[in-house]
Amino acid sequence: MQTEEIVKVNRKGILAGKKGIILGIANKWSIAWGIANSLHEAGAELLFTYQDRVKDRVEKLAEELGGIKTLECDVTDEALLEKSFKEIAELFDGKIDFVIHSIAFAKKEELEGRYIDTSREGYLLAQDISAFSLAAVAKQAEPLLKANGGGSIVTLTYLGGERVVKNYNVMGVAKAALECSVKYLANDLGPDKIRVNAISAGPIKTLASSAISGIQSMINEIAEISPLRKNTETEEVGDTALFLVSDLSRGITGEVIHVDAGFHVLAAMK
Repeated sequence: MQTEEIVKVNRKGILAGKKGIILGIANKWSIAWGIANSLHEAGAELLFTYQDRVKDRVEKLAEELGGIKTLECDVTDEALLEKSFKEIAELFDGKIDFVIHSIAFAKKEELEGRYIDTSREGYLLAQDISAFSLAAVAKQAEPLLKANGGGSIVTLTYLGGERVVKNYNVMGVAKAALECSVKYLANDLGPDKIRVNAISAGPIKTLASSAISGIQSMINEIAEISPLRKNTETEEVGDTALFLVSDLSRGITGEVIHVDAGFHVLAAMK
């Protein structure tokens, strides 16, 4: 594998004056953390949400970027989700410019073996957290984005929502539902100039992806056969999110943008 050149990008001021929230940061390896860094460097005012179990980690990361606001948010509980967005409205004077939705979960045992053996409980859990939560979050964010004259919602997906990927199983089905939700939400919210898009990132070694058996072998092989002959970097995903929440992408909605070194254009793994 060739040595990758370090690309320096000037993001200064691109998002100056814009405010938004990022859901799904768990640790410094999270794709959401890569997005946070790009948006912060571009001048955006951010708020991180967290689940109670990762509160300390998220608060430390928020401090690392210079006092980013943090707030607990549970996307599986409608009452708590509504409460969180009421607090967000108060913190941001009733207006936000963007939402980054980087939330997904499936039980590890549901990612092994055959998809046909998925349990009902496991299926519903993956759909609830990984797909329905986008619609639930969009509903709460709608008035805050609308009050600002429009805005952008960006979610994270993966190629396993388009084609069969070994050991992705129920999460692939959830990602397919997520991608379809992007289209329907784009149609619902478009009249108010609220755009909804997804980034389909190539495999990146994160705490969440480590639950997928064989993930490192997949990453190694993609670096050898993808058109760009490299792996996906969190900074690349972060900069794509920056583009999608900025005015530069004002004519784009309902899209799934692949940031995977071109791997999605290939017929199959070798």
